[in-house]
Amino acid sequence: MKYEKLIARRFLQRDKSNFSRPLVNIATYTIALGVTVMIMAISILRGFQSEITNKVIGFGGHINIRSYAYVNDYDEALVAMSPQLQQQVAALPLVAHIQPTASKGGMLKTDSQIQGILLKGVDRSFDTSFFAASMVRGRFPDFTDSNAKNEVIISQHLAQKMQLDTGDKARTYFWVGNNYRARALHIVGIYNTDLTEFDDHYIIGNISQIRAINRWDTTAATTYEVLINNFSQLDQALAEVKNNTPPDLAVTSVVEEQPSMFAWLQLLNSNIVLILTIMAIVCSASIVSALLIMIFEKTSMIGLLKTLGATNRSIRRIFIRKAAAIVGKGLLVGNAIALAICLIQQHFHVIRLDSESYSMSYVPIDANPLIFIIVSVGTFLIANGALLLPATYISHIDPAKTTRQE
Repeated sequence: MKYEKLIARRFLQRDKSNFSRPLVNIATYTIALGVTVMIMAISILRGFQSEITNKVIGFGGHINIRSYAYVNDYDEALVAMSPQLQQQVAALPLVAHIQPTASKGGMLKTDSQIQGILLKGVDRSFDTSFFAASMVRGRFPDFTDSNAKNEVIISQHLAQKMQLDTGDKARTYFWVGNNYRARALHIVGIYNTDLTEFDDHYIIGNISQIRAINRWDTTAATTYEVLINNFSQLDQALAEVKNNTPPDLAVTSVVEEQPSMFAWLQLLNSNIVLILTIMAIVCSASIVSALLIMIFEKTSMIGLLKTLGATNRSIRRIFIRKAAAIVGKGLLVGNAIALAICLIQQHFHVIRLDSESYSMSYVPIDANPLIFIIVSVGTFLIANGALLLPATYISHIDPAKTTRQE
């Protein structure tokens, strides 16, 4: 065993008479707290971004193929896509699924309330996973039953406002030209996404209902939603879909259709950078202070080691080993605390939020192991890099003066 390691180990032994002991403990707790804060900040912000993104995608898909005449969801511009073209897009490597949808603006009326709505029609190919996870009670409409084309689900917010529940009939009115057509829709499920912008208006039902109201044929659709495997590859997938569709079709991504929403989510990354910078500075300052105190306290020992022939480099290794051990202990404690908080919040949703303000009822957590690794490695490298500055003080210690003082 090298003597640097042996001496560093003796440093690690608890000695209550050491003046540096309390400062070492403070440095350890500071690093642990800093790591916990950094991991939690990233996990929460990433979880928030992921949650909002998934909700927006759940209502509209990653990529949408429409007619150029389309302006918003209340327009009824039909898009023409042959079965061959649909199969061609579905076969692209980054594409997971493609599904036809149509929308129809209208009104929902009860004895005491009137509410503008948007009926989104889907068919049996629709990916129901998002709404299945958001169901409060009831079930998703059964599109395999031709007699159940009036079945719909509405949001919990809309149900409470209109005093409706599962099993009730929703009286709706849709304009067609200069006239309107009434439909009594059967509510079979209540969903809740806490995304008020969508929950206030969207009713999900059978696309055949919209086709019947507008007297379209059985294959008509206003949008083909494309779902991809990985959101991080959205731009690449968008380019692939554009390259495989005719130029007379408009192909847009969810980011292009909701620019303000995603610009706001992107802005949250600056908060992550700010938090990481502040905590890295705090952790570095704490461990540097602890190392300086240890060096000042062991000045006579440093002089003795130099007298015995030790080099400045080898003595620096002793103190850096000691400081690295403090950093390592802080990292372990910080990771353990952060992991415990993440798991508790993920499973029990202890910390709640006002859904009206945050579009979710609890603090979301993205407990990605990569976050723990990056924060730990980054903190270790930054803290140990900061140690090089105080360690250079060792070279200015004169063994003759320290020996004479002893």
